[in-house]
Amino acid sequence: MFSDLIRGVRAHGSLFGSSTLSPPWALHFVDGAPLTLCTVLTGAGWIVPEHRPPEPLRARETLVVRGPATFTFVDEPGTLAEPIACGEHCATPEQGGMRHRRGWNDPGGDAGAGGGATTLIVGAYPVHGEISRRLLDALPVVLRVGGGGTADAVLDHLAAEVTVDAPGQQAVLDRLLDWMLVCTLREWFDRPGGEPPAWWAAQRDPVAGAALRLLHAEPAAPWTVAALAERIGVSRSTLAKRFADLVGEPPLTYLTRWRMTLAADLLLEQEAATLADVARAMGYADPFGFSAAFKRVRGVSPSAFRRTATTASPAADGILRAPGRRA
Repeated sequence: MFSDLIRGVRAHGSLFGSSTLSPPWALHFVDGAPLTLCTVLTGAGWIVPEHRPPEPLRARETLVVRGPATFTFVDEPGTLAEPIACGEHCATPEQGGMRHRRGWNDPGGDAGAGGGATTLIVGAYPVHGEISRRLLDALPVVLRVGGGGTADAVLDHLAAEVTVDAPGQQAVLDRLLDWMLVCTLREWFDRPGGEPPAWWAAQRDPVAGAALRLLHAEPAAPWTVAALAERIGVSRSTLAKRFADLVGEPPLTYLTRWRMTLAADLLLEQEAATLADVARAMGYADPFGFSAAFKRVRGVSPSAFRRTATTASPAADGILRAPGRRA
């Protein structure tokens, strides 16, 4: 389940600022990416989300900011520094976004290496498709994970990689940032006293989790509660109760919503696919039954959904770009 939702959330050519900052500073990240991960290797600063109170960010801590609102990274609230806009003016579209830059370094070079220096790593994530947007819906505007967890090993790799300039560096940094995001979200969902989405806890249940894995692996299969229960090795009543208790809805209701989420992405990604093609891919014998289910779940017909989505302006799912020059 989690693997399916996060599959469309991938770093690709996104900014990795291994940035030596000396106060005062104010970096305004203007792209409003759906998800932006910020972590400090050394020193400290403050993340100031738009229309929200400042959030401290200390060494080895990680904050994930959910868009489309913008945010600023400052040395302290009320800083006198003139904000530097980090965004479109430094775009290099031919590179698929932005290559790694060691920007924003103190003009004095080694002068920023003293005790007051802060080293920031930032990565922004495009979010593609309806599937991954279900993950966004489960996240607050800002989430925090402290140091000392599974992400620390990734931080060490990131710290080493951003100091070199080697072939394939951007690909390595992208994958490290993906790893960092997975570790961060795992720890946030599993935090003591947290309130993760129902599907997160259900994944680990031997009954509900097994049912979720089957529904996600074979969404077009002609599932019934009896067929699911038989595959899992429990009674129908046990499956129905455990699934509803943990997931919050019956198995077949969940399946229909999941099919319609998959269908929404197919409608947009495969322009040549007819409604009949999408219906068959989702396990429906004819497009009429599929269209009725789609409209019931999403409030609009498949044709209207495709037409509206393809003519609307793109959402803010671009890639964060660097504001500075190469160090």
